[in-house]
Amino acid sequence: MVTVRPFHPEDEAEIVRMRKVAFGNESPDWGVQSATWWGVVAEDDAGLCGSLRAWDYHQFFGGVAVPMAGVASVTVDPHARGRGVGGALLVTSLARMREEGQVVSTLFAATPPLYRAYGWERVGALEHVTLPPAAFGWVAKPAEPTPLRHAGAADLTGIHQLYLDIASTVDGMLDRTGPLFDTAKLLTLDTVNVVDGDGGPRGFYSTNRRPRTDTLDVHDLVARDADAGRAMLAALASWSGQVDRIQLRRCDPLVWDLLLSLPGHHTTTVEPIMLRIVDLAAAVAARGWPVGLPDFAVDLDVTDEHAPWNAGRHRLVFESGKAHVEPGGSGAVRVTARGLAAWYAGAVTVGDLRRAGLLDGDAPLLDLASRAPRRLSIADSY
Repeated sequence: MVTVRPFHPEDEAEIVRMRKVAFGNESPDWGVQSATWWGVVAEDDAGLCGSLRAWDYHQFFGGVAVPMAGVASVTVDPHARGRGVGGALLVTSLARMREEGQVVSTLFAATPPLYRAYGWERVGALEHVTLPPAAFGWVAKPAEPTPLRHAGAADLTGIHQLYLDIASTVDGMLDRTGPLFDTAKLLTLDTVNVVDGDGGPRGFYSTNRRPRTDTLDVHDLVARDADAGRAMLAALASWSGQVDRIQLRRCDPLVWDLLLSLPGHHTTTVEPIMLRIVDLAAAVAARGWPVGLPDFAVDLDVTDEHAPWNAGRHRLVFESGKAHVEPGGSGAVRVTARGLAAWYAGAVTVGDLRRAGLLDGDAPLLDLASRAPRRLSIADSY
Protein backbone atom coordinates (compact mmCIF):
# COMPACT_ATOMS: atom_id res chain seq x y z
CA MET A 1 0.00 0.00 0.00
CA VAL A 2 1.29 3.48 -0.92
CA THR A 3 0.59 6.52 1.25
CA VAL A 4 1.54 10.14 0.59
CA ARG A 5 2.42 12.64 3.29
CA PRO A 6 4.19 16.03 3.58
CA PHE A 7 7.97 16.15 3.35
CA HIS A 8 9.93 16.15 6.62
CA PRO A 9 13.60 17.20 6.90
CA GLU A 10 14.58 13.70 8.00
CA ASP A 11 13.50 12.44 4.54
CA GLU A 12 16.38 14.28 2.86
CA ALA A 13 19.00 11.49 2.75
CA GLU A 14 16.62 9.02 1.12
CA ILE A 15 15.39 11.61 -1.39
CA VAL A 16 18.97 12.46 -2.32
CA ARG A 17 19.61 8.76 -2.97
CA MET A 18 16.48 8.43 -5.15
CA ARG A 19 17.37 11.56 -7.11
CA LYS A 20 20.85 10.22 -7.79
CA VAL A 21 19.37 7.01 -9.14
CA ALA A 22 16.72 8.78 -11.23
CA PHE A 23 18.56 11.82 -12.54
CA GLY A 24 22.25 11.17 -11.98
CA ASN A 25 22.63 14.05 -9.54
CA GLU A 26 22.18 14.39 -5.82
CA SER A 27 20.93 17.99 -5.35
CA PRO A 28 21.31 17.81 -1.56
CA ASP A 29 19.12 20.84 -0.84
CA TRP A 30 15.97 19.25 0.51
CA GLY A 31 17.00 19.55 4.13
CA VAL A 32 15.57 22.96 4.93
CA GLN A 33 12.06 23.73 3.80
CA SER A 34 11.27 27.36 3.15
CA ALA A 35 8.53 29.64 1.85
CA THR A 36 9.80 29.09 -1.68
CA TRP A 37 8.69 25.46 -1.98
CA TRP A 38 6.85 22.58 -0.37
CA GLY A 39 7.18 18.84 -0.89
CA VAL A 40 5.39 15.53 -0.49
CA VAL A 41 6.75 11.99 -0.26
CA ALA A 42 5.31 8.54 -0.87
CA GLU A 43 5.87 5.55 1.39
CA ASP A 44 5.26 1.83 0.99
CA ASP A 45 5.91 -1.07 3.34
CA ALA A 46 9.64 -0.81 2.65
CA GLY A 47 9.87 2.91 3.38
CA LEU A 48 10.21 6.03 1.25
CA CYS A 49 9.54 5.30 -2.43
CA GLY A 50 8.75 8.64 -4.10
CA SER A 51 8.98 12.40 -3.80
CA LEU A 52 7.73 15.62 -5.40
CA ARG A 53 8.58 19.26 -4.86
CA ALA A 54 6.52 22.31 -5.90
CA TRP A 55 8.09 25.76 -6.22
CA ASP A 56 6.13 28.95 -5.53
CA TYR A 57 6.18 31.04 -8.72
CA HIS A 58 4.10 33.64 -10.53
CA GLN A 59 3.67 33.24 -14.29
CA PHE A 60 2.40 35.83 -16.75
CA PHE A 61 -0.90 35.28 -18.55
CA GLY A 62 -2.44 38.26 -20.29
CA GLY A 63 0.00 40.63 -18.62
CA VAL A 64 -0.87 39.50 -15.07
CA ALA A 65 1.38 37.34 -12.89
CA VAL A 66 -0.71 34.30 -11.89
CA PRO A 67 0.21 32.15 -8.83
CA MET A 68 1.77 28.94 -10.16
CA ALA A 69 3.16 25.73 -8.68
CA GLY A 70 6.31 24.66 -10.50
CA VAL A 71 6.43 20.89 -10.13
CA ALA A 72 9.92 19.39 -10.03
CA SER A 73 11.95 16.50 -8.62
CA VAL A 74 9.20 13.92 -9.20
CA THR A 75 11.04 10.74 -8.29
CA VAL A 76 9.88 7.14 -7.90
CA ASP A 77 12.31 4.48 -6.66
CA PRO A 78 12.85 1.71 -9.26
CA HIS A 79 11.29 -1.02 -7.10
CA ALA A 80 8.04 0.97 -6.83
CA ARG A 81 7.57 1.99 -10.45
CA GLY A 82 4.39 0.90 -12.21
CA ARG A 83 2.40 0.86 -8.98
CA GLY A 84 0.77 4.29 -9.18
CA VAL A 85 3.24 6.11 -6.95
CA GLY A 86 3.73 9.01 -9.37
CA GLY A 87 -0.01 9.43 -9.77
CA ALA A 88 -0.57 9.38 -6.03
CA LEU A 89 2.03 12.13 -5.59
CA LEU A 90 0.37 14.26 -8.27
CA VAL A 91 -3.20 13.85 -6.96
CA THR A 92 -2.17 14.71 -3.41
CA SER A 93 -0.20 17.69 -4.69
CA LEU A 94 -3.17 19.10 -6.61
CA ALA A 95 -5.12 19.46 -3.38
CA ARG A 96 -2.11 21.07 -1.69
CA MET A 97 -1.66 23.51 -4.59
CA ARG A 98 -5.27 24.60 -4.25
CA GLU A 99 -4.79 25.16 -0.52
CA GLU A 100 -1.68 27.24 -1.24
CA GLY A 101 -3.54 29.42 -3.75
CA GLN A 102 -1.43 28.15 -6.67
CA VAL A 103 -4.15 28.24 -9.30
CA VAL A 104 -2.15 26.74 -12.18
CA SER A 105 0.81 24.36 -12.33
CA THR A 106 3.57 23.86 -14.87
CA LEU A 107 6.38 21.34 -15.21
CA PHE A 108 9.10 20.06 -17.49
CA ALA A 109 8.11 16.46 -18.13
CA ALA A 110 10.54 13.56 -18.34
CA THR A 111 7.54 11.25 -18.91
CA PRO A 112 4.73 13.23 -20.64
CA PRO A 113 2.20 10.35 -20.69
CA LEU A 114 2.16 10.28 -16.88
CA TYR A 115 1.36 13.97 -16.59
CA ARG A 116 -1.20 13.93 -19.38
CA ALA A 117 -3.02 11.18 -17.53
CA TYR A 118 -3.40 13.60 -14.61
CA GLY A 119 -4.47 16.70 -16.55
CA TRP A 120 -1.27 18.45 -17.64
CA GLU A 121 -0.87 19.33 -21.34
CA ARG A 122 2.04 20.56 -23.46
CA VAL A 123 1.66 24.29 -24.11
CA GLY A 124 5.09 25.75 -24.87
CA ALA A 125 8.80 25.45 -24.24
CA LEU A 126 12.07 26.76 -22.91
CA GLU A 127 14.26 27.26 -25.99
CA HIS A 128 17.96 27.80 -26.65
CA VAL A 129 19.66 28.43 -29.98
CA THR A 130 23.35 27.64 -30.57
CA LEU A 131 25.22 29.67 -33.20
CA PRO A 132 28.78 30.60 -34.11
CA PRO A 133 29.69 34.03 -32.71
CA ALA A 134 29.83 35.58 -36.19
CA ALA A 135 26.09 34.93 -36.66
CA PHE A 136 25.32 37.45 -33.92
CA GLY A 137 26.93 40.13 -36.05
CA TRP A 138 24.41 39.68 -38.89
CA VAL A 139 22.42 42.70 -37.75
CA ALA A 140 22.20 46.29 -38.93
CA LYS A 141 24.31 48.81 -37.06
CA PRO A 142 22.52 51.01 -34.52
CA ALA A 143 21.33 54.30 -35.95
CA GLU A 144 23.47 56.16 -33.40
CA PRO A 145 26.35 55.19 -31.10
CA THR A 146 25.05 52.80 -28.45
CA PRO A 147 27.75 52.12 -25.86
CA LEU A 148 27.63 49.30 -23.35
CA ARG A 149 29.01 49.25 -19.84
CA HIS A 150 29.48 46.74 -17.05
CA ALA A 151 26.51 46.61 -14.66
CA GLY A 152 26.78 47.22 -10.95
CA ALA A 153 24.57 46.87 -7.89
CA ALA A 154 22.91 50.23 -8.59
CA ASP A 155 21.60 48.83 -11.89
CA LEU A 156 19.80 45.80 -10.47
CA THR A 157 16.42 47.45 -9.87
CA GLY A 158 16.37 48.91 -13.38
CA ILE A 159 17.46 45.61 -14.93
CA HIS A 160 14.65 43.74 -13.18
CA GLN A 161 12.11 46.38 -14.18
CA LEU A 162 13.19 46.11 -17.82
CA TYR A 163 12.84 42.32 -17.62
CA LEU A 164 9.34 42.71 -16.13
CA ASP A 165 8.29 45.20 -18.79
CA ILE A 166 9.15 42.72 -21.54
CA ALA A 167 8.29 39.44 -19.76
CA SER A 168 4.80 40.66 -18.89
CA THR A 169 4.02 40.79 -22.62
CA VAL A 170 4.98 37.12 -23.12
CA ASP A 171 2.58 34.51 -21.74
CA GLY A 172 4.46 31.86 -19.79
CA MET A 173 7.32 33.97 -18.47
CA LEU A 174 7.95 34.11 -14.72
CA ASP A 175 7.93 37.44 -12.91
CA ARG A 176 11.15 36.55 -11.04
CA THR A 177 10.00 38.12 -7.80
CA GLY A 178 10.13 36.80 -4.25
CA PRO A 179 12.84 35.00 -2.28
CA LEU A 180 13.58 32.53 -5.09
CA PHE A 181 15.00 35.34 -7.21
CA ASP A 182 17.75 37.33 -5.52
CA THR A 183 18.65 39.99 -8.09
CA ALA A 184 22.09 40.41 -6.50
CA LYS A 185 23.02 36.92 -7.71
CA LEU A 186 22.93 38.27 -11.26
CA LEU A 187 26.25 39.97 -10.57
CA THR A 188 27.91 36.62 -9.79
CA LEU A 189 27.79 35.80 -13.51
CA ASP A 190 30.88 36.38 -15.61
CA THR A 191 29.42 39.34 -17.49
CA VAL A 192 26.40 41.58 -17.04
CA ASN A 193 26.38 44.53 -19.42
CA VAL A 194 23.79 47.27 -19.89
CA VAL A 195 22.84 49.89 -22.44
CA ASP A 196 21.90 53.09 -20.66
CA GLY A 197 18.67 54.96 -21.33
CA ASP A 198 16.62 57.75 -19.82
CA GLY A 199 15.57 56.64 -16.36
CA GLY A 200 17.13 53.19 -16.53
CA PRO A 201 18.65 50.53 -18.78
CA ARG A 202 17.52 50.25 -22.42
CA GLY A 203 18.97 46.76 -22.54
CA PHE A 204 21.01 44.19 -20.66
CA TYR A 205 22.58 40.82 -21.25
CA SER A 206 24.27 38.28 -18.97
CA THR A 207 26.76 35.54 -19.86
CA ASN A 208 28.85 32.72 -18.42
CA ARG A 209 31.77 30.98 -20.12
CA ARG A 210 31.44 27.22 -19.62
CA PRO A 211 34.53 25.85 -17.84
CA ARG A 212 36.94 23.97 -20.09
CA THR A 213 34.73 24.37 -23.17
CA ASP A 214 34.46 26.63 -26.20
CA THR A 215 30.85 27.64 -25.37
CA LEU A 216 29.50 30.93 -24.06
CA ASP A 217 26.05 30.81 -22.43
CA VAL A 218 23.86 33.90 -22.78
CA HIS A 219 21.24 33.68 -20.04
CA ASP A 220 19.22 36.79 -20.85
CA LEU A 221 19.37 39.37 -23.61
CA VAL A 222 16.57 41.92 -23.26
CA ALA A 223 16.18 45.18 -25.17
CA ARG A 224 13.70 48.03 -24.85
CA ASP A 225 14.40 49.09 -28.47
CA ALA A 226 16.02 47.74 -31.61
CA ASP A 227 19.24 49.76 -31.39
CA ALA A 228 19.93 48.48 -27.88
CA GLY A 229 19.34 44.93 -29.12
CA ARG A 230 21.63 45.41 -32.12
CA ALA A 231 24.42 46.78 -29.94
CA MET A 232 24.26 43.79 -27.60
CA LEU A 233 24.16 41.25 -30.42
CA ALA A 234 27.19 42.92 -31.98
CA ALA A 235 28.98 42.62 -28.63
CA LEU A 236 28.37 38.87 -28.68
CA ALA A 237 29.83 38.67 -32.19
CA SER A 238 33.10 40.01 -30.74
CA TRP A 239 33.62 36.59 -29.13
CA SER A 240 34.73 35.22 -32.52
CA GLY A 241 38.10 33.56 -32.09
CA GLN A 242 37.59 33.08 -28.33
CA VAL A 243 34.69 30.60 -28.37
CA ASP A 244 33.34 28.33 -31.09
CA ARG A 245 29.68 28.65 -30.18
CA ILE A 246 27.26 30.82 -28.25
CA GLN A 247 24.05 29.44 -26.74
CA LEU A 248 21.29 32.04 -26.34
CA ARG A 249 18.19 31.43 -24.24
CA ARG A 250 14.91 32.69 -25.69
CA CYS A 251 13.66 35.57 -23.59
CA ASP A 252 12.83 38.70 -25.61
CA PRO A 253 10.65 38.36 -28.75
CA LEU A 254 12.21 41.50 -30.27
CA VAL A 255 15.67 39.96 -30.15
CA TRP A 256 14.73 36.38 -31.01
CA ASP A 257 12.15 36.97 -33.74
CA LEU A 258 13.05 40.31 -35.31
CA LEU A 259 16.75 41.05 -34.80
CA LEU A 260 18.56 37.72 -34.64
CA SER A 261 19.33 36.23 -38.07
CA LEU A 262 19.13 32.45 -37.93
CA PRO A 263 20.98 30.56 -40.67
CA GLY A 264 19.21 27.83 -42.61
CA HIS A 265 20.93 25.16 -40.51
CA HIS A 266 21.28 25.74 -36.80
CA THR A 267 20.75 23.93 -33.51
CA THR A 268 17.78 24.74 -31.31
CA THR A 269 17.20 22.97 -27.99
CA VAL A 270 13.56 22.72 -26.95
CA GLU A 271 12.44 21.72 -23.46
CA PRO A 272 8.64 21.34 -23.58
CA ILE A 273 6.61 22.71 -20.70
CA MET A 274 3.24 21.34 -19.57
CA LEU A 275 0.42 23.23 -17.84
CA ARG A 276 -2.49 22.22 -15.64
CA ILE A 277 -5.42 24.20 -14.31
CA VAL A 278 -5.49 23.61 -10.56
CA ASP A 279 -8.48 25.79 -9.69
CA LEU A 280 -10.57 26.74 -12.73
CA ALA A 281 -12.54 29.61 -11.21
CA ALA A 282 -9.52 31.17 -9.52
CA ALA A 283 -7.29 30.73 -12.60
CA VAL A 284 -9.79 32.43 -14.90
CA ALA A 285 -10.25 35.34 -12.47
CA ALA A 286 -6.50 35.76 -11.88
CA ARG A 287 -5.22 36.26 -15.43
CA GLY A 288 -5.54 39.12 -17.87
CA TRP A 289 -7.60 38.90 -21.06
CA PRO A 290 -7.26 40.65 -24.44
CA VAL A 291 -8.29 44.29 -24.72
CA GLY A 292 -11.47 44.72 -26.75
CA LEU A 293 -12.80 41.23 -26.06
CA PRO A 294 -16.58 41.18 -26.60
CA ASP A 295 -18.94 40.17 -23.84
CA PHE A 296 -19.98 36.52 -24.15
CA ALA A 297 -20.52 33.35 -22.12
CA VAL A 298 -19.79 29.67 -22.68
CA ASP A 299 -21.48 26.85 -20.82
CA LEU A 300 -18.88 24.22 -19.89
CA ASP A 301 -19.16 20.66 -18.67
CA VAL A 302 -15.73 19.86 -17.23
CA THR A 303 -14.36 16.36 -16.73
CA ASP A 304 -11.61 16.39 -14.09
CA GLU A 305 -11.49 13.34 -11.87
CA HIS A 306 -8.21 14.31 -10.18
CA ALA A 307 -9.32 17.85 -9.26
CA PRO A 308 -13.03 17.20 -8.65
CA TRP A 309 -13.67 20.79 -7.51
CA ASN A 310 -13.26 21.74 -11.20
CA ALA A 311 -15.64 19.07 -12.49
CA GLY A 312 -19.22 19.60 -13.55
CA ARG A 313 -21.17 22.38 -15.22
CA HIS A 314 -19.86 25.92 -15.14
CA ARG A 315 -20.66 29.09 -17.01
CA LEU A 316 -17.53 30.92 -18.23
CA VAL A 317 -18.48 34.60 -18.47
CA PHE A 318 -16.51 37.36 -20.23
CA GLU A 319 -17.73 40.82 -19.39
CA SER A 320 -16.13 44.29 -19.59
CA GLY A 321 -12.68 42.89 -20.26
CA LYS A 322 -12.71 40.48 -17.33
CA ALA A 323 -13.78 36.87 -16.87
CA HIS A 324 -15.26 34.75 -14.13
CA VAL A 325 -16.66 31.27 -13.64
CA GLU A 326 -20.02 30.65 -12.02
CA PRO A 327 -21.77 27.34 -11.33
CA GLY A 328 -24.50 26.02 -13.60
CA GLY A 329 -25.20 26.43 -17.27
CA SER A 330 -26.27 23.92 -19.91
CA GLY A 331 -22.92 22.15 -20.27
CA ALA A 332 -23.06 22.60 -24.05
CA VAL A 333 -19.27 22.51 -24.39
CA ARG A 334 -17.69 19.43 -22.85
CA VAL A 335 -13.99 19.72 -22.04
CA THR A 336 -11.36 17.65 -20.26
CA ALA A 337 -8.69 18.84 -17.82
CA ARG A 338 -6.08 18.63 -20.59
CA GLY A 339 -8.33 20.58 -22.90
CA LEU A 340 -8.78 23.32 -20.30
CA ALA A 341 -5.01 23.66 -19.91
CA ALA A 342 -4.39 23.93 -23.64
CA TRP A 343 -7.21 26.45 -24.06
CA TYR A 344 -6.11 28.61 -21.10
CA ALA A 345 -2.60 28.84 -22.55
CA GLY A 346 -3.87 29.47 -26.08
CA ALA A 347 -1.64 26.64 -27.25
CA VAL A 348 -4.14 25.28 -29.80
CA THR A 349 -7.51 26.25 -31.25
CA VAL A 350 -10.89 24.96 -30.15
CA GLY A 351 -11.03 23.11 -33.47
CA ASP A 352 -7.79 21.28 -32.70
CA LEU A 353 -9.02 20.41 -29.22
CA ARG A 354 -12.17 19.00 -30.78
CA ARG A 355 -10.15 16.89 -33.23
CA ALA A 356 -8.04 15.58 -30.35
CA GLY A 357 -11.13 14.52 -28.41
CA LEU A 358 -10.36 16.98 -25.60
CA LEU A 359 -13.39 19.19 -26.26
CA ASP A 360 -16.84 18.65 -27.74
CA GLY A 361 -19.10 21.51 -28.74
CA ASP A 362 -18.90 24.83 -30.56
CA ALA A 363 -17.37 27.92 -28.93
CA PRO A 364 -15.29 29.89 -31.47
CA LEU A 365 -15.02 32.96 -29.25
CA LEU A 366 -12.87 30.93 -26.83
CA ASP A 367 -10.05 31.22 -29.38
CA LEU A 368 -10.42 34.99 -29.33
CA ALA A 369 -10.14 35.00 -25.54
CA SER A 370 -6.99 32.86 -25.43
CA ARG A 371 -5.50 34.35 -28.64
CA ALA A 372 -4.95 30.83 -29.98
CA PRO A 373 -2.97 29.40 -31.56
CA ARG A 374 0.34 30.35 -29.99
CA ARG A 375 2.85 28.75 -27.66
CA LEU A 376 3.94 29.79 -24.20
CA SER A 377 7.56 30.80 -23.74
CA ILE A 378 9.52 30.52 -20.50
CA ALA A 379 13.10 31.54 -19.74
CA ASP A 380 13.62 29.72 -16.43
CA SER A 381 13.98 26.03 -15.59
CA TYR A 382 13.23 24.29 -12.30
